[in-house]
Amino acid sequence: MAKRILIVDDDEMVLIALEELLKPEGYEVHTVARAREALKILEQDGFDLLILDIIMPEMSGFELCRKIREMERYGQTPIVFLTAKSREEDRAQGLEAGASLFLSKPISPDKLLEIVSDAVQ
Repeated sequence: MAKRILIVDDDEMVLIALEELLKPEGYEVHTVARAREALKILEQDGFDLLILDIIMPEMSGFELCRKIREMERYGQTPIVFLTAKSREEDRAQGLEAGASLFLSKPISPDKLLEIVSDAVQ
């Protein structure tokens, strides 16, 4: 059974690029552009990995991550921030919010595939 990944980012090009990268590797990829939409989907379906942006309308990725961690079914699910933010305080805030990993864009496709593979083992 394919591992299920939810990607939340308000940049449509990022969503398309990540989907094009991950689907050929056998992952079932779902993308959403809004945090509130992500929360609704997470209540209905189970995912093996979540990839979040930080800067989004409605709710930041930090807030979204905290809300996801409050959901019983996602207490141990890997959450990866993939963001343009790269300051150490952003990284610390992301990990404090409950993220498993904090990655700064740009990242090489091969490196991202390696990280995703390790995260969904």
